[in-house]
Amino acid sequence: MQHTVSTKTLVKASVAAAVVAIIALVTLILPAEYNIDPTGIGKQLGLTSIAQAANAEPAAAQTLAKGNDEFQTIEIIVPAGRGVEYKFAMPQYAKMTFEWLTDGEPLYYDLHGEPEGDTTGYFESYTIATNSEVKGSFTAPFAGSHGWYWKNKSDKPVAVQLMVKGQYDVIGLKQ
Repeated sequence: MQHTVSTKTLVKASVAAAVVAIIALVTLILPAEYNIDPTGIGKQLGLTSIAQAANAEPAAAQTLAKGNDEFQTIEIIVPAGRGVEYKFAMPQYAKMTFEWLTDGEPLYYDLHGEPEGDTTGYFESYTIATNSEVKGSFTAPFAGSHGWYWKNKSDKPVAVQLMVKGQYDVIGLKQ
């Protein structure tokens, strides 16, 4: 027995598929990729914070690649309910002076480093706390990547202004 699909059934299926695609575009894709949220559902699902974090990376990448004796300012957006990591490559005993502050909300943070070439997942934490402003200096105990992990426990994105100077190469934002 051969079953043929009528033109009417094909048109109905095509229209239904187009409607589902439009709903997915408006509620999921636009908020997550472009921070465009006409329905507000993207914000409720936390999707707009994905686009905000992705947009923070190009701004950070525009900064100078190498550290120096002048403070370099980097703007980092930590999405609501998420964490981001910003790292620098530093040789052993290299020094960095830093200051960072948020636009209001305190963030959980972990200043830490991973040894160069390590494949075990080892990292060493130097400072773990919750704050909205920190100043200090740091000497790398080993060659590798060193930097901050910030966790935003609030329901709004938090901007971090990070100012650094010293001996390093910028690795940048890791998520």
